[in-house]
Amino acid sequence: MGGWDIETDLLVVGAGACGFAAAIAARDAGLQVAIVEKLDRAGGNSALSTGSVPAANSRFQREAGIKDSPERMIEDLMRQGGPHECPEITRALSEQSASLVEWLVDVAAARMSLITDYCHVGHSVPRLHAPRSRRGKDLVDDLVAAVESRSVPIAVGNPVKELVADAGGAVTGAVVVDKSGAASRIGARKILLATNGYAANKTLVREFCPEIAGAEYFGALGSTGDAVTWGRGLGAGLANIGAYQGYAAVAYPQGSLLSWTTIEKGGILVSQDGTRFGDESIGYSGYAKNVMAQGEFAYAVFDRRIFDVTSKEEEFVELAKHGGVKTADTPAALARFFDVDATGLAATLEAYRRAARGEAPDPFGRREFGLAPLEAPLFVCRVKPGLFHTQGGLRIDTRARVLKADGAAIPNLFAGGGAAAGISGRDGGRGYSSGNGLLTALGLGRIAGLTAADEIRSGR
Repeated sequence: MGGWDIETDLLVVGAGACGFAAAIAARDAGLQVAIVEKLDRAGGNSALSTGSVPAANSRFQREAGIKDSPERMIEDLMRQGGPHECPEITRALSEQSASLVEWLVDVAAARMSLITDYCHVGHSVPRLHAPRSRRGKDLVDDLVAAVESRSVPIAVGNPVKELVADAGGAVTGAVVVDKSGAASRIGARKILLATNGYAANKTLVREFCPEIAGAEYFGALGSTGDAVTWGRGLGAGLANIGAYQGYAAVAYPQGSLLSWTTIEKGGILVSQDGTRFGDESIGYSGYAKNVMAQGEFAYAVFDRRIFDVTSKEEEFVELAKHGGVKTADTPAALARFFDVDATGLAATLEAYRRAARGEAPDPFGRREFGLAPLEAPLFVCRVKPGLFHTQGGLRIDTRARVLKADGAAIPNLFAGGGAAAGISGRDGGRGYSSGNGLLTALGLGRIAGLTAADEIRSGR
């Protein structure tokens, strides 16, 4: 089909980590690449994340003396996520994870290093690689610089209105609307949907993730499910569509994340009556629905040692500096900050102290206590649960090609990140392991860029 205003080899729809990884890989493989983004700023959910990417047996782990393997990573991810519809994607991303983070550092010039202070949710060894600041924006800035150094255009404020397909169902281009409202037809030999998920679309969240539909959304505004809508129109299948990443501890009213390090290292969450309401160690995503079920707010309680460990993270330091974290020497004084029941809090801390010391079983089955029992001085932060992004989407194969419901590939169409089926289980938030979002974004983006180049070179 002709009549194009612009033509390119690879059109990337979405200017986040997934799209940038694809653009870098494809451009280095010799393709002409263009990126369009519907919002006025690049980054999406990637810029709002901690910038953490899990990788097994990377050279950074070996240098730190950490023994890891793709098989161990697969076991960890599958244990957290449970059986799901795309185990082959989990395997493919785990096996390529080390080369991915090394490529990010060596080729994309991303300033990342291995986090060795502690393990994270779902991981049995330290394997997250992240910017020193633990801010996704720093990773995005590095990726933007890498894209721009390769003369790949990034057109922000240019949403895709529709995909164009030929009579045989092959995707051949897209209709893009610029800031003036003028529409352009862009012809592309390959198209990557890197638009993230549907968490900002309340209708789709109610359809696919009803258990978290009442939570406030804290992610990027552009995550409105465009890929799901377009894919359905083309006959694409969906997979792991009910999975999401929630967050159990968004500081209120600051709106920033209270680092889950405060809980992983031994902190607890209590209700207004000062009592706990579950096993916090299941992770920040899985525990979000527990927080939502117990009341409007919850209160994270931890101690000075945990505060000091978490102070290595810039966002936490800023939260504390702006009054989001308060401290006192006694449970009673701590409770007064937010009118938490002092008697209930004191009893909860005593029961938790006995469990952490091994003197009694934890009433909620928690077995990982970090630095607990908690010791004075104590700290508290008021939090609420939130939804950050969805983890399911278009069914894909291990080369990031979008598949129809019958398993056949839709010619020329790729998906990655939140637009594609993820690796965090089939349903709910409990299957999310730290870094799953960026692993599928960067990993599938890179795979899509390389696959697009391979197909074009071979005449497909």
